[in-house]
Amino acid sequence: MSARKLVAGLGACAALLAATAGCGGSAPSGAAGAAAGRDSGPVRIGALHPVSGANAVDGQQMRRGAQMAVDAINAAGGITSLGGRKVKLETGDTQGKAEVGQSEAQRLISEGSVGLVGTYQSAVSTNVAVVAERNRVPFVMDVTASDAIFAHGYKYAFRVQPGSAAIAGAAARYLKEVSEKAGKPVKKVAFLHEQTDFGAGAAEAFAKAAKKLGIQVGPNISYDAVTASDLTAQITQVKASGADVLAVAGYYRDGLLAAKAINAVKPNLNAVWGVSDGAFDQPKFVSDVGALGERYFSTNYHYDAKNPETVKLRAEYQKRYGAPMRTGAVLAYDAVQVIAQGVERAASTDPKKVRAAIAASQVRPLTVGTGPIAFAANGDNKNALPVLMQVQNGQIKQVYPQDKAESQPNYSVTWRP
Repeated sequence: MSARKLVAGLGACAALLAATAGCGGSAPSGAAGAAAGRDSGPVRIGALHPVSGANAVDGQQMRRGAQMAVDAINAAGGITSLGGRKVKLETGDTQGKAEVGQSEAQRLISEGSVGLVGTYQSAVSTNVAVVAERNRVPFVMDVTASDAIFAHGYKYAFRVQPGSAAIAGAAARYLKEVSEKAGKPVKKVAFLHEQTDFGAGAAEAFAKAAKKLGIQVGPNISYDAVTASDLTAQITQVKASGADVLAVAGYYRDGLLAAKAINAVKPNLNAVWGVSDGAFDQPKFVSDVGALGERYFSTNYHYDAKNPETVKLRAEYQKRYGAPMRTGAVLAYDAVQVIAQGVERAASTDPKKVRAAIAASQVRPLTVGTGPIAFAANGDNKNALPVLMQVQNGQIKQVYPQDKAESQPNYSVTWRP
């Protein structure tokens, strides 16, 4: 982790001191009211996602995934150790803004949420993690790539997805193995990324892992995902660099811009390689860009396409909402299940007891992993596994590692013979 990222994380904690009276110490003055809200009625789980703003589609997907988990729990009898108490999802819209996520987290906790899930964006999760730690309420992150949050020794922060370093390390390793098997060993990787902690962290972690594998990385090209309207200049720079692979880490909207620019410039590449990218493994990306995205790779967290339970859940989502269920929504489903099973195991809505139960739990995931969701001492899911996907014939397919593959990787691009 870079010094910049560490300072940013510590700065976030310091910036919240005034609002939360520190990153430790006694509980806030509203704790009594929150406890009363937890002791009766439904068991409340708070869900924080961006359901307005630039990432509203993903945020709405994740809120729906969380609600489907609540519906499944209640249909199965609720929290049996608490006499069948039902679960209720309390929601907050972060608007994709860290300060809004912070205030919404405090509101949900004050209203009696036994735990929080969220938030899709690392910058927002950074603030929410501090609020959760201050209030001693579990925060189970569904989608949050940044590893900096987990460097502070927080006791109430957990994460379901694999982190930035894990994904970037797998991306570099998979690239080396897949390119060598194809007879076109990777030589030089250009890295295009959005400029916040998420994209910069992915680029830094990938470069570190690639160096150990003897892969040259450069140039490193950043952009503002909020204001960018065209990435042609950046892709032209990639073409001039002589790189044979382009790695990309960004969000959905800028992923579309990258695909359009790549089609226009047609750099001399063997592969486009997503690293925690928010676009290349989404069904909507395929429908939005059509043939432009064919054969794009993406190393990321992913729903387990070979798990019958996941297949059933995604079919129900499609039936209920008329759209394919994205991985973020499946992760939100898993995160709610983690908290609910923590409450079940603790037989209590006391957040401290729920936190201890979560830390000791093993929850069967609907996303790809090497085993059940189980947390290391720092709150990371130690069995989370990044998987390599590729757009093949208009569909997203898991292609690597071999035991998770639905089909074989095609290491090539469509605009080169």
